[in-house]
Amino acid sequence: MEKILFVASEAVPFIKTGGLADVVGSLPKCFDKEYFDVRILIPKYLCIKEEWSNQMTYVDHFYMDYLGKSRYVGILQYVYEGITCYFIDNEEYFTGAKPYGDWYKDLEKFCFFSRAALSALPVIGFQPDVVHCHDWQSALIPVLLKDRFHDGEFFRNMKSVITIHNLKFQGVWDVKTIQKFTCLPDYYFTPDKLEAYKDGNLLKGGIVFADAITTVSDTYAEEIKMPFYGEGLDGLMRARADSLRGIVNGIDYEEFDPETDTYIEQAYNSKNFRKEKIRNKRALQKELGLNQDEKKFMIGIVSRLTDQKGLDLIQFVIDELCQDDIQLVVLGTGEERYENMFRHYAWKYPDKVSANIYYSEAMSHKIYASCDAFLMPSLFEPCGLSQLMSLRYGTVPIVRETGGLKDTVEPYNEFENKGTGFSFSNYNAHEMLSSVRYAEGIYYDKKREWNKIIDRAMAKDYSWKTSAMKYQELYDWLIGC
Repeated sequence: MEKILFVASEAVPFIKTGGLADVVGSLPKCFDKEYFDVRILIPKYLCIKEEWSNQMTYVDHFYMDYLGKSRYVGILQYVYEGITCYFIDNEEYFTGAKPYGDWYKDLEKFCFFSRAALSALPVIGFQPDVVHCHDWQSALIPVLLKDRFHDGEFFRNMKSVITIHNLKFQGVWDVKTIQKFTCLPDYYFTPDKLEAYKDGNLLKGGIVFADAITTVSDTYAEEIKMPFYGEGLDGLMRARADSLRGIVNGIDYEEFDPETDTYIEQAYNSKNFRKEKIRNKRALQKELGLNQDEKKFMIGIVSRLTDQKGLDLIQFVIDELCQDDIQLVVLGTGEERYENMFRHYAWKYPDKVSANIYYSEAMSHKIYASCDAFLMPSLFEPCGLSQLMSLRYGTVPIVRETGGLKDTVEPYNEFENKGTGFSFSNYNAHEMLSSVRYAEGIYYDKKREWNKIIDRAMAKDYSWKTSAMKYQELYDWLIGC
């Protein structure tokens, strides 16, 4: 049996700030348990809800020398839905109301965590064949496996994989600081290792020393080899191209299922959506105080309100868009200028725009189930999960062709009766607007065609099982090397 350990800074259901937690918490459940023993290791943050922390059991503890002090490392365990999850406990590092906060302290905290994670393995008696690290927070592990842990019999044959969820976040500070936190010798701080543009860079170290590198879509794996998307590491990504592969994320098909979703007004499926889905639209229009007209073309946006998500494109044409026969429902928080922009247009067009400047799981499900289309005009999108949820709920995505959006949304082709959504390629506001209007035209004038798009969208399978198969192939290949 192959043993795999996921090491990350967050995992559902224990702690979540973004899509990383979904991957780490959901993916391990989908591996073939006959051949793979997959476990998870994350920090035991003080901010983990008591309903989880109270169920954790103490396994062991030890003391580890780090930055001139002997530091406590506690190990706790909890088996969640058949997956063994370990938690590294140290109240000095993992206190606070959120898992992240101060960049400087976070760098020290996750360097400590990476070292403690490896040191804990002999204590718990789990010897993974592959340590699967996620993003910069655990990127020191592949370096340590080639450095001081390499000589130990226990670690000698351990392979490492690093998954880049978003290349923008790299764990960067000056070389002196990163060298201090990593406790690595000078040898590692050269441009072919952990040094980048005169700074220390943890993610770069992970990419250089990992045995394999993955990212969360095929297109993003290609994009990050180019300067525009490469965040200063495009040269390194090209150099390691043979070890890099893209594997699209999935979503939990039990959690996101219009047939069993308790958050929505009316359950429906791919056979009866023509009759039943519309009841969710009526209920949402009523709840949000929009014009109650079930024939209106309703567009949803559930997003962090930031530049990355293409909101400057929306800002440029929203007045024009509001002249059309549409409704726009927005949910999310982020940059103040975008929050205020949507509030302003909700005031200006109260029967057409609903600005919900907060986040609610229930409201997000209602939007996926009620809207006709879902808009995602991202500047870059490593994978994206919202478009996968939209496809699942038969809400037609309108996306820019980048990263995972390009890989998961097939553009509508009226001549070949193909496609699961609408897309545009250039980062241009009027190109986006013409895609929205093209979708609008099909919705109003070719309803039968529109329903066929929904048929194809709901037939797609972006569950975690598909992704798990590709990771299994990767692990088999690595272990066989």
